[in-house]
Amino acid sequence: MINQLSWKVGGQQGEGIESTGEIFSTALNRLGYFLYGYRHFSSRIKGGHTNNKIRVSTTPVRAVADDLDILVAFDQETIDVNCGELHDKGIIIADAKFNPVKPENTKAELYAVPFTEIAADLGTSLMKNMVAVGASCAVINLDVQVFTGVVQEIFGRKGEAVVQKNMEAIQQGYNYMFDQLGGKVGAMQLQQADGQQRMFMIGNDAIALGALAGGVRLMAAYPITPASEIMEYLIEKLPKVGGTVIQTEDEIAAATMAIGANYGGIRSFTASAGPGLSLMMEAIGLAGMTETPLVVVDTQRGGPSTGLPTKQEQSDLMAMIYGTHGEIPKVVIAPSTVEEAFYDTIEAFNLAEEYQCPVILLSDLQLSLGKQSVEPLDFSKVEIRRGKLVQEELPEGEDKSYFKRYEVTEDGVSPRVIPGMKNGIHHVTGVEHDETGKPSESPANRQAQMDKRMRKLENIRFETPVYKNAKHEEADLLLIGFNSTRGAIEEAIERLEQEGTKVNHAQIRLIHPFPTEELLPLIESAKYVAVVENNATGQLANIIKMNAGYPHKIKSLLKYDGNPFQPHHIYNGSKELFKLHHIYSSSKERL
Repeated sequence: MINQLSWKVGGQQGEGIESTGEIFSTALNRLGYFLYGYRHFSSRIKGGHTNNKIRVSTTPVRAVADDLDILVAFDQETIDVNCGELHDKGIIIADAKFNPVKPENTKAELYAVPFTEIAADLGTSLMKNMVAVGASCAVINLDVQVFTGVVQEIFGRKGEAVVQKNMEAIQQGYNYMFDQLGGKVGAMQLQQADGQQRMFMIGNDAIALGALAGGVRLMAAYPITPASEIMEYLIEKLPKVGGTVIQTEDEIAAATMAIGANYGGIRSFTASAGPGLSLMMEAIGLAGMTETPLVVVDTQRGGPSTGLPTKQEQSDLMAMIYGTHGEIPKVVIAPSTVEEAFYDTIEAFNLAEEYQCPVILLSDLQLSLGKQSVEPLDFSKVEIRRGKLVQEELPEGEDKSYFKRYEVTEDGVSPRVIPGMKNGIHHVTGVEHDETGKPSESPANRQAQMDKRMRKLENIRFETPVYKNAKHEEADLLLIGFNSTRGAIEEAIERLEQEGTKVNHAQIRLIHPFPTEELLPLIESAKYVAVVENNATGQLANIIKMNAGYPHKIKSLLKYDGNPFQPHHIYNGSKELFKLHHIYSSSKERL
């Protein structure tokens, strides 16, 4: 028996690849296994190669597996593109319809199963994905009845006859593969899971649920990959609590509409990806100048321009911190797991209202669309803090003057009212203004208001600005990452530690203002530092150097080909950097 399985299904986009993976993984999740799924797909509606890689384990997993046990192929391209991941004892299960051919250098065994023919004999070739699921069950010796509940949920509305046909397709796929395998049935049988019930969700669903739990009642957005699932989730859920989602004509309108709703006292936000965030920059500046709470979710993807809209990248970092013209206080948060995405979304709304500034929740495609097993969320942790929002009636001013909406305060945060409050009248304008909001170009006033706004950054409080796994007082290596790289880093560390390398780990969750005090001791106590990120210019590494120093010690492990890091990328990269560092140090000693 094995305690972990890596399974992938691939074919042309539009022929049920995603649903095949969804059915397979959902059933295993309900048995209590931990899962991690990552989908590779093309930036078009139909056609082009797509695959869904599912990792199944008896222990928690947060990364794409290095190798592959089972490859289910609906076309030859799937074999050609993905066979390199198969280990020598791996298995290819391919549709016999296209006369599959195994590449010469592949040692994995190929089994041709007539997915399409079996499905057509049962009534429709559309059920070929169910045949493929059944064939996979024979390899891992999994009772096909575990799929009954999933199939019932998906097809029940179409009638019991359709449910039975799909279950029969799974059974016939199992029977055919069982006969083919002979004595190898169950060669990759999984150890029994713990049977615990867990959610199985993508990061975007966690963000949307966090927004709902955090009191959001309006989302204004324009659809864009990989952020659209947030909008889709809330289109269904928000009306149930008296809220709504508005699809705007563009991202500029989305951001300004969210600002208007927040000004009116309603928690509102928007979500987009790099191209949409570029359009929002002026509006984000408006929120900073008017000191209006605003939460923006940025799900990073491959750029620039349209770039690689369905592929992994982390190249929006500098833009999210420095993209607006002029200088405003801004908070940038970067969760690294689905659970953190839920809780950090709630905290984003609290921070936005407490400090009356834009808060950007930074995600990436792998975190937003990768599907993970998630322990039950603790809703008792949900806290809604609205900062200096004045909710009791204001007293009338002595001279009946305007309310000091932008009053200069020690902590940089002024009292805030919603429109219509008695004695709360004030100007709101995007130009520089005095304490009542009236336009002012006075040099003294300008400096006082700028200093007031920027003081907010001195008081930002975030519970865990840096996730630390620092077992060593003095480490050979410190690995630093942000967003979805955490799982791959953790697995690479396990291998490095087994070989005797002392490795500490820091995952930065508060990007701006930068948590120098929390990170600096780890940098100082490490022989060298490797920053893991999906971009070409080492943006996070440069931010660390700007804030913490030690440029000679900090190196980059970069990946910008559109694919996420796998553990072996970080393991091999760390070994190479460590080797170069050793050579460099030895050369200095000789000199």
